[in-house]
Amino acid sequence: MRRLLTLLLPLVLLTSACAEFPENEAPGTDTDVLGDPGDCEVIDVAVSSEKIALLQDLAASFNDSHEAEIDDECVFVRPYSKSSGGTATALSVGWNDEADGERPEVWSPASSAWGSIVNQRLADRGLDPIAPPSEPFMLTPLVIAMPKPMADALGYPETPIGFADILDLARDPAGWGAHGHPEWGPFRLGKTNPNFSTSGLSALIAQYYAATGKTSDLSLEDLADSEVDDFARGIESTVVHYGDITPTFLNNLYRNDARGASLTYVSAVAVEEVSVISYNAGNPDGVLSPGEEPRPPRVPLVAVYPEEGTLFSDNPYIVLDAEWVSERQRQGAERFGEFIQEPENQERVLEFGFRPGNPSVAIEAPIVVANGVNPDEPRKTLEVPAPEVMVSALERWGEQRKPAKVMLLIDVSGSMGDFATDDGRTKLDLAKQAAIDALPLFKDEDEVALRIFSTDLSAVEPFDYVDLVPFGEIGAQRELIASRIRSLVPTQGTPLYTATRDSYRLLQDEYEADRINAIVLLSDGQNEDPRNSDLQSVLNELASANEGQSSRPVRLFPIAYGDGADLGVLRQLAEATNAAAYDASDPASITKVFTAVISNF
Repeated sequence: MRRLLTLLLPLVLLTSACAEFPENEAPGTDTDVLGDPGDCEVIDVAVSSEKIALLQDLAASFNDSHEAEIDDECVFVRPYSKSSGGTATALSVGWNDEADGERPEVWSPASSAWGSIVNQRLADRGLDPIAPPSEPFMLTPLVIAMPKPMADALGYPETPIGFADILDLARDPAGWGAHGHPEWGPFRLGKTNPNFSTSGLSALIAQYYAATGKTSDLSLEDLADSEVDDFARGIESTVVHYGDITPTFLNNLYRNDARGASLTYVSAVAVEEVSVISYNAGNPDGVLSPGEEPRPPRVPLVAVYPEEGTLFSDNPYIVLDAEWVSERQRQGAERFGEFIQEPENQERVLEFGFRPGNPSVAIEAPIVVANGVNPDEPRKTLEVPAPEVMVSALERWGEQRKPAKVMLLIDVSGSMGDFATDDGRTKLDLAKQAAIDALPLFKDEDEVALRIFSTDLSAVEPFDYVDLVPFGEIGAQRELIASRIRSLVPTQGTPLYTATRDSYRLLQDEYEADRINAIVLLSDGQNEDPRNSDLQSVLNELASANEGQSSRPVRLFPIAYGDGADLGVLRQLAEATNAAAYDASDPASITKVFTAVISNF
């Protein structure tokens, strides 16, 4: 294992800025590293996070070279980080510079599938396509990452494993007991929301292909087939929760691994091959904090390449065919596209754990079996479906996904009345609108409740929280919840620990095994409850409820709202339940953050 770490240490350090993680998408936030463009024609490049560090480095080299001269005039390539799904939405509905950042002339999402989705959504509005086909910059296939003992129990790699095997495991009441390991409990799958994540989108397409037995020409008729629908719902039934990023699962798995409990958290995670390499190097989220030393996990992951076939995230370099792209910008963009395909630049892709897009460059370390991956796989690849099929698949997923049971637990302490904007809106005003805007993201069958908390809300116990709307299918009470949210006003202090503990107990008591059981906690302060100041006892209770094969896992997703929120404590609460905390220290970001949180359901 020490030899493996030595081999991968350069990769770990290089990938510290290239994992899939929430990005600051404000205009120009990460373009300053490239310097001042001066009088040069600027070419903005919207780049998915996994390759921003590499492309910014290549752009700096390009900008300093003679290749950036066109007819004695200079161009200046300026990559900035923006998620594939976020860019796709902005390009589809109309780019807003203030909300979305600099409007790009070039787009490099993680997968060309996003370009097809944009073109289809524009066509549905009667508009011309803007994302033409393009060559891949770098490649990484979708895999099913499994702890090695679990893959071994299924006979891998001698015995191929696919989505059909996952479905069989999910439907077997014995769970892992059918393979000699009842101590591992039921099969649990980690899978991201395909509306936000490329790995989630690829997994969705792959499971549809697996249901049909096809490798190409997936059709709308296939999606409408009742057996295909049943297959998809069966896969989704195994999901522990969704989310916008795969590091949520990998960080939780890594944390459980340190305690020797990785085999009871999740059985498999649909991720890209590069994530397996980073995880086994001791860098599960691809981000190393200053002074952090990578530690290989006790139980490594292996990349299972689905038997039915898989897709590549091909990281295309798309020069947008849009009216705002000038001819000089187009020429400069095309020249930079040629520059990044040069062999010496393609060899750098390997340093980040990706496969080169240029087929003339050989696949070498770290893509080797010793790191849990196989350069000879995948043996079967899947065709990206037609755009209208992908759009339909996303719509159907919204109904096929695992239903949820979610409590909205909202802080209404006095500090929520602080002003947050120049036009006089308070933090609570912004939070209320964000929560209301997020309600349509729930499907009608999801059960949602609304509870508010602040000190001394009631003269009798419970003193510190009030249930405004009980659990019920949101399709029947969406407007009721919205109206109750609109009526919220700031009151007293922040009984964070009591509200969290008691809400968690309620979800435990009313646990529903066929749903994602969760709490979305929004708080802008620190615990101010003299009746309960014992954080450790709360953490212990939350953690113990999630341990063991017969646990009743309830996920807690806190939002640290405003600069007074106790992000450290909220992160501990989330980690105790194998979930994730979200940072909305800038109140203006609350709508985007609330949307990201609801992506878990």
